[in-house]
Amino acid sequence: MQAIDQSTQATINKWLNGNYDEDTKAEIQSLVDKNATTELTDAFYRSLEFGTGGLRGIMGAGSNRINKYTIGTATQGLANYLNNKYPNEQIKVAIAHDSRNNSDYFAKITADVFSANGIYVYFFSGLRPTPELSFAVRHFGCKSGVMLTASHNPKEYNGYKAYGADGGQFTSPDDKLVIDEVNKIKSIDEVKFDRVDANIQLIGEEVDQLYLDGITALSISPDAIKRQQDLKIVYSPIHGTGITLVPKALAQFGFTNVTIVEEQSTPDGNFPTVVYPNPEEKDALTLAMNKAKEIDADLVLATDPDADRVGIAVKNNNGEWVLLNGNQTGSLLINYLLSAWQNSGKLDGNQFIVKTIVTSNLIEEIAKKKNVTYYNTLTGFKYIGQLMTELEGKKYFIGGGEESYGYLIGDLVRDKDAVVSAAFISEMTAYYKDKGASLYNALLDMYVEYGLYKEDLVSLTKKGKSGAEEIKAMMVKFRENPPATLGGSKVSVLKDYELGQETDLSTGKITKLDYPTSDVLQFITEDGSIVSARPSGTEPKIKFYCSVNAPLADRKDFDSVNAKLEEKIKTVMADLQA
Repeated sequence: MQAIDQSTQATINKWLNGNYDEDTKAEIQSLVDKNATTELTDAFYRSLEFGTGGLRGIMGAGSNRINKYTIGTATQGLANYLNNKYPNEQIKVAIAHDSRNNSDYFAKITADVFSANGIYVYFFSGLRPTPELSFAVRHFGCKSGVMLTASHNPKEYNGYKAYGADGGQFTSPDDKLVIDEVNKIKSIDEVKFDRVDANIQLIGEEVDQLYLDGITALSISPDAIKRQQDLKIVYSPIHGTGITLVPKALAQFGFTNVTIVEEQSTPDGNFPTVVYPNPEEKDALTLAMNKAKEIDADLVLATDPDADRVGIAVKNNNGEWVLLNGNQTGSLLINYLLSAWQNSGKLDGNQFIVKTIVTSNLIEEIAKKKNVTYYNTLTGFKYIGQLMTELEGKKYFIGGGEESYGYLIGDLVRDKDAVVSAAFISEMTAYYKDKGASLYNALLDMYVEYGLYKEDLVSLTKKGKSGAEEIKAMMVKFRENPPATLGGSKVSVLKDYELGQETDLSTGKITKLDYPTSDVLQFITEDGSIVSARPSGTEPKIKFYCSVNAPLADRKDFDSVNAKLEEKIKTVMADLQA
């Protein structure tokens, strides 16, 4: 059994003897009495890191856990940053929470600390989706906002997402400034926990309605919805916050035939029907797909616990229910939006769309053909939000998204939004049904027009210190000796986002990349295949995003061309790891 090192033991002693509540001390003492050195070490060997997105971790007592004290410290640091940045101003913040265990309690602690620091708090009286928090920050003119959520992590986790004045998560340089303030706090005695009731205002349904009205105003095919109002939609909130707004948004758009998956409709932080409450996982949509088969539905929608991401399933031409991935759904949405704008004569060169660098280039091809400005950002929706803020008042944001099931339509918020996405995916399905087509055939028609793009994500897990060194060595190897060919096609371009440069490998010409620094490499082949290598910022993994494409002459050729691209991805990945 491992011994506890001196530094960890010092932190344990600080918690046992410091200004912490008796329940917390009892929980720690019980681990000490049991000689549970592994659990104690993991809970106290470091302070839970406040990263660029905030906090995320396992709940429990300890400096490396999510609890009243780590949440309080994060909030005190954020309050200090706000008070420094906006001296002599009445600072306002908004706070919301999801359905996770203790999220409501942690939201209250967050409100207490802000209020004790003289900051005025708009506090959602019940659980709400993350995008509505972003909307509230903008609507009330807040300088910041906090969402208590750990997104789609397992039930043991919780977290804290911090937002800036534009309603987006903090980006450089403010993200680092907030982190610095949090790290400056060396004692729990520096955290002001004494709530000032006068500084806290409850908000709820009135904000819901403003947000829903804003979403409804974005609708572009209301006539098709009227004709297809009985479109059969199956919806699951996967025990999360989506239940508060997605059914209302669908109803307000005009859909009258929505079946909610009852077993997953009640908010529950234990997520009893799933292993992971993640709409990217097939298992999370099993109950919804069973219901869809039972009632012969047109569309399945499922949102994650904080309702910023949505997964969908549709029926293919053999009558089987299939899940669409994030690239497919995102491409369909952009194609639908741009086509509708084009058909109504509203595209005047003043609009734009955004995707991340690891999201399908099919979206780029659609924008090029429609002559719409497109941008690529680094991975993370905060960069899409940042660009939206930079272009606010200059260009109009139609929509955008990322391959990890997060999309946004319109500029009401600055984060991915499953509420507006669920409404528009339903509208899009109604629009195609009104024209005698299914969403699946709309997907195939898009591939016939632009080419069949197929993407895959391969993650290699490398645990511990040696794993981190191995991942680093892999990135060094790729930088120094990029592969000459991938999948039988010559690698022609190397993009290095850490060095901020793009190299044409045939001529040696180097061009500057205009992005923040990020440890990402992209290999682009002559036939348009792209592989992106990116160490994960939150897990001991290196991720490879692979995208290949081929022309599709006819819908009926989809299965054979798709199978060839499947093989090509395997060859590309084998070449990369050779």
